[in-house]
Amino acid sequence: MKILDRYILISFLKTFFSVFIILMFIFVLQTIWLYIAELAGKDLDVWVVLKFLWYVSPRLIPLVLPLTILVTSLMVFGNFSEKYEFAAMKSTGISLQRAMRSLTVFIVMLSVTAFFFANNVIPYSEYKWQNLRRNIAQVSPSMVIAEGQFSQIGDDFNIKVENKSGDRDQFLENVVIHQKTPSHPNGNYRVIISDNGELASSEGSNTLSLTLNDGHYYDDIQVKDPKEQDDQPFVKSYFEQYTINIDLTEFNNADIDKENQVSNHNMYKMSELFVEIDSLSKGYSEDIQAYAANMYYRSGISKFKDTEVRPVKVPDTVESVVEIFPKTVQRNIISSALNNVKGTIQSINAKKGEFQIKTKRLNKHEIALHEKYVLAFACIILFFVGAPLGAIIRKGGMGLPMVVAILLFLTYHFIGIFAKNSAEDGTMYPFIASWLSTAIMLPLSIWLTYRATTDQGIFDIDSFLQRFRKKADIDPEVVYLDLSRKPVLTTEEEKNIEDLRLAQLKDVVKNYRQYGYSEAFRTAALIRLKEQGITQQQLHVTGELINKDYLEGEKMVRKFRKFSILTFMAYILYFILPLIIVFIPMQDETATVILTGVSLLVIILFYIFLLRTQSAVNSLKKLTGDNTVSWAVILVGMPFYMLLYFYYRKQIQHSLKNIR
Repeated sequence: MKILDRYILISFLKTFFSVFIILMFIFVLQTIWLYIAELAGKDLDVWVVLKFLWYVSPRLIPLVLPLTILVTSLMVFGNFSEKYEFAAMKSTGISLQRAMRSLTVFIVMLSVTAFFFANNVIPYSEYKWQNLRRNIAQVSPSMVIAEGQFSQIGDDFNIKVENKSGDRDQFLENVVIHQKTPSHPNGNYRVIISDNGELASSEGSNTLSLTLNDGHYYDDIQVKDPKEQDDQPFVKSYFEQYTINIDLTEFNNADIDKENQVSNHNMYKMSELFVEIDSLSKGYSEDIQAYAANMYYRSGISKFKDTEVRPVKVPDTVESVVEIFPKTVQRNIISSALNNVKGTIQSINAKKGEFQIKTKRLNKHEIALHEKYVLAFACIILFFVGAPLGAIIRKGGMGLPMVVAILLFLTYHFIGIFAKNSAEDGTMYPFIASWLSTAIMLPLSIWLTYRATTDQGIFDIDSFLQRFRKKADIDPEVVYLDLSRKPVLTTEEEKNIEDLRLAQLKDVVKNYRQYGYSEAFRTAALIRLKEQGITQQQLHVTGELINKDYLEGEKMVRKFRKFSILTFMAYILYFILPLIIVFIPMQDETATVILTGVSLLVIILFYIFLLRTQSAVNSLKKLTGDNTVSWAVILVGMPFYMLLYFYYRKQIQHSLKNIR
């Protein structure tokens, strides 16, 4: 490794680890505040709390790592530009890409590591973290009682509270309890409702006392005689204070390290996600088919499939159908039809909610699969956003770069959050939602890298306004040379300049580049012409000082180079996308369709750029008097573009040399 590469890499790594530690500390503190209610007041050992934070830390990496790369890139490259270190590099011929070479290798290696980390470490830590959360919850029953939903304590009680308060969440408001009775353990026939209550337990006791105030209870009486049960007997009573004792033996014996059967989409590796997505997708399809078949059977149409149906005139209204039957039957027919329709609508609404839950679960698994790839690509793309942006703004330190990095990352992060939320309920495809924020940052990274490489700012207002100004037919800016000093020529050049006649001297002044002469040789020719009474002003008036066609040719050459690079990028991308489709298994058919569509778009862009390239070549040929414009070369564009590129190079070199 060269000294420059080592210097840039060490500078980057020092800042990288510092920023990573600071950001990780901030996000861990945020996690503590998010889950403080689950940890505080549980009399937990410090080791348990540290284990909780250790298991929750890996799930923060997808947030911390891309932000760290973005901030570090901005700070380091902004610092290099601010101290004119990049200017010193460029003065010795070292470009921005060359300076970024060692860091690019490091970022690629880091991205590969992040991919394997997301595929192996994060699922394991998520599993251990969820287990630890569940085990900690069993340490205190008050934590199990969640606000606004039914929570089970033990085998006999389901409790719902509206609000919890107190230093240990012991005070409860608007309590609803469903209790199983010893005589009927399979049903919640007793309902207790209270305005408020309090959880109390003495130290070392295995019994929790729940004291309820100002409430009533409702008890369904279950009798053996079906006739008596039809009367639906019940008991309802009011109380001012009612105490329930709950056995806490199981809670007090809770094992913090116990392995529970917990499972969600964040706990799977890629191989497991493929299997799970396939299983969920097949189950979802089978459920839809089974429900459709059931609804078809309930309609009664299947009963008539073997019956010969003769074409008859179908009545237009319900009344005309009912009139066929006797009046005593008409009311029953209409009532039965309405009941069937209502039952069908209720069944459809219930199944709709069930299918939405299954769709959301399937979409979450697909998002979890794509996020493993997105993390790796995000690291690379955000590096190519931060590094050139730092070189452009030329400001290091923790001030402006940190503000810019946070704004960019928040934009990137919030786009991802909104897209994933839309994908969970089926509004957006999971593949698009997962890659949307990264895809938006990709063109930004390419544009910033291009601007930084060409020493341009983020936005050039003068160049933008110049596009709307009316172009005037004026001559290129003419710079008259100082002929008071004699230029330094070689012996051969001095001999050649003495042998040139007047017309040849004018030709050299105008076309010295095509002949391969130096600026000094052109200056010597101007001095010889001045000695013969011909000034630069006279040559400019007669159009013999500057070759305008050659300047226009140079403009066409720059246009050719610009569009040939874009054509080459589209050419390479076209061959990469089919390889992704073939060699990377796509569980989501939408992803395959989108990649295929992108491939077609790339082909269109390739030929657009190729036409612009050919246009530049043809314009350059016309400047030499060659009006034979051939577009047949476009036909061999895509398969043989590499050969076509070298053909273009030869054409422009030949044409530019022959401009007279």
